[in-house]
Amino acid sequence: MKLVFFFIFFVSLIIITYSYLEKKNKIQKTLFNKPVLEESFQNSNIIKNVKHVSKDIKGNEYIIEAEEGEIDYSNNEIIFLKNVKALIKLENSNEVTITSQFGKYNNNTYDTIFSKNVEINYLDNKITGEYLDFSLKKNEMVISRDVIYKNNDATLKADVIEINVKSKDTRIYMYENYKKVNIKSNN
Repeated sequence: MKLVFFFIFFVSLIIITYSYLEKKNKIQKTLFNKPVLEESFQNSNIIKNVKHVSKDIKGNEYIIEAEEGEIDYSNNEIIFLKNVKALIKLENSNEVTITSQFGKYNNNTYDTIFSKNVEINYLDNKITGEYLDFSLKKNEMVISRDVIYKNNDATLKADVIEINVKSKDTRIYMYENYKKVNIKSNN
């Protein structure tokens, strides 16, 4: 699966590079030694309707989709995403969905940074915030900035929630020691 994705990625990269070189070599047509038309080629590394699926040897699956992706010229392993949706299917566990306005995806490590209007849904639990750093390699999610956790029983407000995806161990805290995590019962 990785080999197919990398093949598609490198073909796309070759096409993008070719378009870039074509733009640099603008063609001028002349009539009676006067320029009549200058053709220009648009250089774009925008990919519409991005979708990537990865699965590890344990059967865990990570699917990420976005309306639009842009490959970083300085590091072709990085894709900047818009209107992102991710689905995490863990073996022997329930699915986790993540949505956000923007994302930064590493197609080598599959690590993803979600930003702006981040929402995580797991069973009857919903976590919102402005920034989520998700690492498959570390099995870790760290959500921060205006974090609100809601379920049927309570609403919690904190600066940071760290979740170990594998063990489901969770750490909730505030940046400043003098501030307290706010928990309110919904009953």
